[in-house]
Amino acid sequence: MSNSTTPTSSIGKKVATNAGWNYLAFGLSKGINIVAFSIIAHLLTPELYGLFALATPAIDYLSILNDFGLGAALIHRREDIDEASNTAFTLNIIIGMILTGIVIGIAPLVATFFHEPAVKPILGWLGVTFTINAFGSIHRARLQRSLQFGRNIIPELGNTLVKNGIAIWLAVKGYGAWSLVYGQLAGALTSSILLWVVVPWIPKIVFDLSMVKQLFNYGFSIMADGAMTTVADSFDYIVIGRLYDKAALGIYQIAYRLPELLVIQTLSILAAVFFPAFSSIQHQMDELRKNFLITLKYVQLLITPICIGMAIAAEPIVYALLGEQWSESISIMRILCIYALILSIGFHSGDVFKAIGRPDILVKIAIPVFFIRLASVWIGAQYSLIGIAFGHLAASILELIIRTMVTVKVMKVSLTKIVKQLSAFIGGIVLAASAIPVLYITKDLASWIRLAATVAAGALGYTATIWYIERSSLLKILEITGFSRFRRTEKGHG
Repeated sequence: MSNSTTPTSSIGKKVATNAGWNYLAFGLSKGINIVAFSIIAHLLTPELYGLFALATPAIDYLSILNDFGLGAALIHRREDIDEASNTAFTLNIIIGMILTGIVIGIAPLVATFFHEPAVKPILGWLGVTFTINAFGSIHRARLQRSLQFGRNIIPELGNTLVKNGIAIWLAVKGYGAWSLVYGQLAGALTSSILLWVVVPWIPKIVFDLSMVKQLFNYGFSIMADGAMTTVADSFDYIVIGRLYDKAALGIYQIAYRLPELLVIQTLSILAAVFFPAFSSIQHQMDELRKNFLITLKYVQLLITPICIGMAIAAEPIVYALLGEQWSESISIMRILCIYALILSIGFHSGDVFKAIGRPDILVKIAIPVFFIRLASVWIGAQYSLIGIAFGHLAASILELIIRTMVTVKVMKVSLTKIVKQLSAFIGGIVLAASAIPVLYITKDLASWIRLAATVAAGALGYTATIWYIERSSLLKILEITGFSRFRRTEKGHG
């Protein structure tokens, strides 16, 4: 397909269709994850959940080096795809094995840092996932590059079912934090195997040094941005693990888990579609600008009600899904939901920067944001877990300001046009006005009833408002995804 002739409607259809497939896989997977999350939260104590959480920062930090940005470089690349894939696959296997060795080596140091000997074997076994994931990472990148996200459902669901099934079974058997470890290993293995099944590509062991340099020149900025983002995002776990105790870390992770599952991972899932789609029109700045603004609007239409709804209904959510032992996480969850909402507004500008071959912009943004985030979280940690959540929120507001300024300059798009895409916030205000009174009126009822009633009231208010102010946009997305019968409805209203 020629880069010079791709119409906006064609790209929009590809984005909408593949975002639909990707979100279907994500939705099914996360639906299962939430159910499993609820079950495991009832089976494990905050101390046991916190023990597993102590091992995650080291894994998160080393995952920065997981593929050196080679997957993103492959998605952006327009020529010699098979040759580049073989070299990237070979390098990934080597990197994965090295990272596994590093994790095993540093496990005693991490256990000493957190004053928790039980972290050592847990971290060592989690390190094996680097090697396992390396065998499927390039297959996943090729799948994303070709925008064949319908196939992604199989490895995604396979991973989710196996990981959670084993974790729940072992938790029932009394394996504690180890149930989560064995679940992670089994899920990673299942995903890699299924990726080989659904992506018809057999790699060759090739190490082309010139190809490595080409891929690395692009991928380095992606890796550097990911490095600073990951360190900043996981800094709260390190601070809590060091200054507080396992129970506090377990409570904080539970508070963070639902915003992460429903919002932050949603943004990542959508980015997996937007980046290759934007890359296909990387030389058409007018088309790229239009599609960026369209995606901004629709992302906010999706994310805004989730974040505001969770923030309002945090109390019945925790009591109904997780149990009263997690009540301390309610206030933290509310703040983190608003943090996730602010984060979502500027999230996908990075996909445009990568698409136009300027991943270095991400690094330039990440450097000040990195120090802002660390300082904010550290200051908040001196007060309480809620203070840490407020630290994230404050940093996300400053990050949004920086990202917006850079986006306006690089993409030559006005701030007014960006703000106009945030019409979902009007619906969010109505959602809050509809849901909060119901939450108060039902305060003496069972948590499940409170949750259902609050969600219903908020959903009704939001849907009615968005249908009134964004009807044409909603009908357009239904049309380009194939629901043409709604087009007739639109004409009827005209």
